[in-house]
Amino acid sequence: MKSSFSRNFFSSVIVLLTAMLSVGLLFQLLAGNVMKKKTVEQLHTEAQTVADLVVAYHNHRTITLPDLYINLSVISNVSGADTVVCNSAGKLILCSDAPMGCSHLGVQLNRNYVQYVLRSGGVQDVTRLTGLYEQKRYIVALPIYDALGNPLGIVISSRPVTESGTFLTTMTEFYLISAVITLLIAVLAMGWLARKLSSPLIKLQKAAVDFGHGNLDARVELNGSHPEEIEELALAFNNMAQSLQYSEHRRQDFVANVSHELKTPMTTIAGFADGILDGTIPPEKQRHYLLLISEETKRLNRLVRSMLDAARLQETEGVPEEQKQRFDVTECAGQVLISFEQKINEKQLNVDVKMPDHPVYAWAQQDGIVQVLYNLVDNAVKFCPQAGLLELTVRTGGNKIYVSVANSGQTIPQEELALLFERFHKLDKSRSENRDSWGLGLYIVKTIIGAHGENISVVSRDERTEFTFTLPLVN
Repeated sequence: MKSSFSRNFFSSVIVLLTAMLSVGLLFQLLAGNVMKKKTVEQLHTEAQTVADLVVAYHNHRTITLPDLYINLSVISNVSGADTVVCNSAGKLILCSDAPMGCSHLGVQLNRNYVQYVLRSGGVQDVTRLTGLYEQKRYIVALPIYDALGNPLGIVISSRPVTESGTFLTTMTEFYLISAVITLLIAVLAMGWLARKLSSPLIKLQKAAVDFGHGNLDARVELNGSHPEEIEELALAFNNMAQSLQYSEHRRQDFVANVSHELKTPMTTIAGFADGILDGTIPPEKQRHYLLLISEETKRLNRLVRSMLDAARLQETEGVPEEQKQRFDVTECAGQVLISFEQKINEKQLNVDVKMPDHPVYAWAQQDGIVQVLYNLVDNAVKFCPQAGLLELTVRTGGNKIYVSVANSGQTIPQEELALLFERFHKLDKSRSENRDSWGLGLYIVKTIIGAHGENISVVSRDERTEFTFTLPLVN
């Protein structure tokens, strides 16, 4: 399997090489066409000039024959082309190689070709002229007419095709050298760039492998110099890793806490049951221990029920509107408080209730709010000292209802406040002083309030602890 670096690198090299070859071929084709067009234009100009000189010499005798020879030689030397003049019968009578004594003089050209040039008014071609030249040449042939329009002959200007080929070869060599140098520089630059672009992906891959092998602290560290997409991908991975790490720690804590909570009642039940079965516990005391077994079983049942409630609430993203209803918060709070009358009397608590005389209606899931009130009041009664103060307050403000449950007692340390709503968190670290508490009550409270889209807070100072949550107020 190829790496991202090799894929990017070789793909870029192939694309660059293909582009350079395409540009080179296109350049050679265009340059060849331009050279051919320019050569033909120059030959046409030279042939026309020579034809005009021949007509001037023949018709008006404005120039002498030596002048004609000299002009023809000069034109040929300047342009680098070969020019010959033939009469109407196709016999070569003048040549730019040696106007006054060339070996080409007297050569007979194909009469059909001469007549074709005279009829067509001129010919442009790439061919060989049999008897004159062996190699292929660019040829421009023009007719020569006297003043009366009678054909005097033709003039032919030509240049070897190899001259243009030599120029194109030189240009191609120059282009190839430039292309090779450019390609080497580009390959080095692309290699550096591809490695730079792939380095964060390699870091991300390494972090993912480490994370998959159990290193939950693995993260991708970038310095901000990478593309935005890579930075966002690394940030998304780090956020995911952090969330999974947190979930894993929560899972480990959950398993450890559940194991700890189940250990004591199960050990008690097993010990008492074994004592009854093996006769260690005498018959007259068996009923007493059976009652203890029954109490421990009920405690286990309450724990399982609380855990199921917590799991159900955790899966709920919000309370559906069809489960909400309009109800009087003051009535619910009063009923919850009455249900704790026996416990309040046992501890001789002073109760301070502050609620409006008129109904205060909320739009929420009534059973869930009753459970919230029950758990908060239960905690307040539980942690309130003998003959302490228990407060229950319902007030309104804007479009919100504020419900507060407070109790006197030991102040909760500030570092503990943020942990109160965690699952299985208890203030008594030994977990043995309060055998009826599982550390799930406040977690369930926060989950229910959060499912309603509302907030709950806690304040503890000067030996007074107060929990306050909000509900939407309706008329």
